[in-house]
Amino acid sequence: NAFADENANGTVKKTPLKDFSRPRASGIIAVELRENDKLVGVELTNGEQDVLLFSSGGKAIRFNEADARPMGRNAVGVRGIRLAPGQEVISLIIATDGYVLTATENGYGKRTPVDDYPRHGRGGQGVISIQTTERNGQVTGAELVQDGDEVMLITTSGTLVRTRVDEIPVMGRNTQGVRLISLGEGEKLSGIERIVNIQHDPQEEE
Repeated sequence: NAFADENANGTVKKTPLKDFSRPRASGIIAVELRENDKLVGVELTNGEQDVLLFSSGGKAIRFNEADARPMGRNAVGVRGIRLAPGQEVISLIIATDGYVLTATENGYGKRTPVDDYPRHGRGGQGVISIQTTERNGQVTGAELVQDGDEVMLITTSGTLVRTRVDEIPVMGRNTQGVRLISLGEGEKLSGIERIVNIQHDPQEEE
């Protein structure tokens, strides 16, 4: 098994899990970050899976993790997606069955089947994931979701709105989506998170 991690500047790195077998109380370096860069996401992979990277400019790229050779913890990584000026990576997803829920800063979004994202080689510009029109604005979130899931929509003013995924329409990649949340003046959608439902056992309270 390996960790796949993605930086905002478009670099991706795969590191064997055994490299993290000797943690220290102060922590250990997982990836070398360049100035003004940040870690966007980390996922555990099985060595044979496809990786999806999403940019703030509405682009997405899908490639097999075999395209990124294993590297040490201190390595910077390799280019995962080629970004246009002013854009950054906002999400890392391991491609499995289900849908990609994309959302934009002006409160619009949609679900698109994972299978609608074609596999390409690592390091390209990718394909359109959602249109970043004046109405939509930039992309602020992309999450892997399943039927029956719920997501939390988070705004810049601290408002949280819980929404059922089934209420969000399924649409193709090259579309604008629909309104997910009504925003106040100057307010933006800052992110989305899938809600993990933990099964509660009433017997535990006895």
